[in-house]
Amino acid sequence: MGKDIEVGGEFRAKDYQDPPPAPLIDAEELTQWSLYRAVIAEFIATLLFLYITVLTVIGYKSQTDVSKNGDGCGGVGVLGIAWAFGGMIFVLVYCTAGISGGHINPAVTFGLFLARKVSLVRAILYIMAQCLGAICGCGLVKAFQKSYYTNYGGGANELADGFSKGTGLGAEIIGTFVLVYTVFSATDPKRNARDSHVPVLAPLPIGFAVFMVHLATIPITGTGINPARSFGAAVMYNKEKAWDDHWIFWVGPFIGAAIAALYHQYVLRAAAAKALGSFRSSSNI
Repeated sequence: MGKDIEVGGEFRAKDYQDPPPAPLIDAEELTQWSLYRAVIAEFIATLLFLYITVLTVIGYKSQTDVSKNGDGCGGVGVLGIAWAFGGMIFVLVYCTAGISGGHINPAVTFGLFLARKVSLVRAILYIMAQCLGAICGCGLVKAFQKSYYTNYGGGANELADGFSKGTGLGAEIIGTFVLVYTVFSATDPKRNARDSHVPVLAPLPIGFAVFMVHLATIPITGTGINPARSFGAAVMYNKEKAWDDHWIFWVGPFIGAAIAALYHQYVLRAAAAKALGSFRSSSNI
């Protein structure tokens, strides 16, 4: 809850409203069409996300393959790949935010679940839909360009040579922290009320966070920060190298998301202090 605002020696009610915590298990939610509509939206959004981004990665590798008369300095480059990922997140979050919240990432869903923004039922269904959508998105790429898909790694995340597993895990943790922290900040009702005079389009900073993280971590892990993205590519590519360090692309993002949720809820929003204050107030009555 937000603090009251003092005006002329008197306190008035806070100028924003926190949504109530989502129930852990909401059986009634399973009877509502809005839940299944949101699940479908997450499936389609993740499918489109993987289709466009994996095509971009494979296209870049084929254009720069000098053994096939490619230009080693051609293609979109790392900058273009980062823009593809960040731009697609911006577009898809904008399109689906009003339907499902525009998660498109199990790590984001997990972080919002820990913050009691979504129920356990919704979180599980979202993650299942995201993973299935990622598999289908990569499947479309493989169906349309099978030889390119197989020859150029299928867009699968792999730990680059010269980096330890600890470095890769750290990169995924920090990268996902940046993303999920941005999601919490961009959708914070307190920010929306306080900065109502500043038009803030939430998908924009979220897309930029994805873009910036890709610039930093593509050379290390290819940038996961999205377990569905890593899982879908690994399933369709299905080579040993893609599975060797696959656990990094689940453990890292989930740890990063958990840290971001705890930091935002219990440090920036001081949820623990507010709960303790409410308890003390009620005890004195």
